[in-house]
Amino acid sequence: MIQILRDPRSLVMAIAIPMLLLILYGYALTLDVDQVETVVLDRDRTQLSADFIDKFGRSRYFRMVAHVSTYEVLQRTIESGKAKMGLIIPYDFSEKVNTGEGIPIQVILDGSDSNTATIIRGYVLGLVQIFSFELSRNPSRHQPAKEPLPSVDLQARVWFNTDLESKNFIIPGLIAVIMMIIAALLTSLTVAREWERGTMEQLISTPVETTELIVGKLFPYFFIGLIDVALSVIMGKFFFKVPLRGSPLLIFGSSSVFLVGALGLGFLLSVVTRSQLLASQAAMIMTFLPAFLLSGFIFAISNMPKGVQIITYIIPARYFVTILKGIFLKGIGVKIIWAEGIFLAFFGLMIILLSKLAFKKKLV
Repeated sequence: MIQILRDPRSLVMAIAIPMLLLILYGYALTLDVDQVETVVLDRDRTQLSADFIDKFGRSRYFRMVAHVSTYEVLQRTIESGKAKMGLIIPYDFSEKVNTGEGIPIQVILDGSDSNTATIIRGYVLGLVQIFSFELSRNPSRHQPAKEPLPSVDLQARVWFNTDLESKNFIIPGLIAVIMMIIAALLTSLTVAREWERGTMEQLISTPVETTELIVGKLFPYFFIGLIDVALSVIMGKFFFKVPLRGSPLLIFGSSSVFLVGALGLGFLLSVVTRSQLLASQAAMIMTFLPAFLLSGFIFAISNMPKGVQIITYIIPARYFVTILKGIFLKGIGVKIIWAEGIFLAFFGLMIILLSKLAFKKKLV
């Protein structure tokens, strides 16, 4: 503790960096697709086609950036990146609506980002279905549709994240990823710093046992880690407005178990490498990439190849992400997350034992 207080830069880094990362990633990482730039080519130019276009314009998912008169101009607008979607209304749109015929509407999507294009396509289909349903209820139509309307009225209800806002599941997972990185990065410098400064000989000559030394090195960072967790939860709840439906005490309990393993991993790397540079680089590689890519934080594990899915079982951040998302969004308790908690405890125990075996009070 005294050593950390004598180095205020490390203390500031330990507190400030998690907050900075949470703000940057919290705002930068989003899977929401809103205000899609749309260019329109209306060849029908009737009140009905105007109503159809207005259905898109009044939606929060689309933003009309241009109305063009030719297909070539629409194509150039999309190619230049000024629009991600083109909406083309045919000449006989209103006529076919009034006669109950099938209406071909062309939508051109910029598929450079396949995920975004898929989401936009879903938005378009939803709006078209709503417009068709409203037309079927309009008594001013001359003729009924040729095909009967389906008798099933589907009304979907979304649980846990009613508005489908990506920040609600990104922020809890982001807390887990940041804690994994910061915890391992901070402790990866502890023993390596002693070797590089030449103070390890003094530690070796003392009667302090290996277990006591490990505990003494990790406890201050464990306390700092809990402060980071508290600040992250407060920011997620009040700054990003993420609902916290579960127990804050359960968050701190699971975070404590998780921090033991993460801090121990950094300590183990510090013991093995004996170099601050190598230890910090190894800590980044072994924490950031697995936690970011293989924890289910952003990418669904069920969509990964089977071989990669098997690898994710040894990534501790996977279990911590599941715990935090469950507590934040679902309000689940120990009865549901006990298995993830047991794995985190096992991981922490194994890492501490490996650290004890690797660290020898010898100069060689």
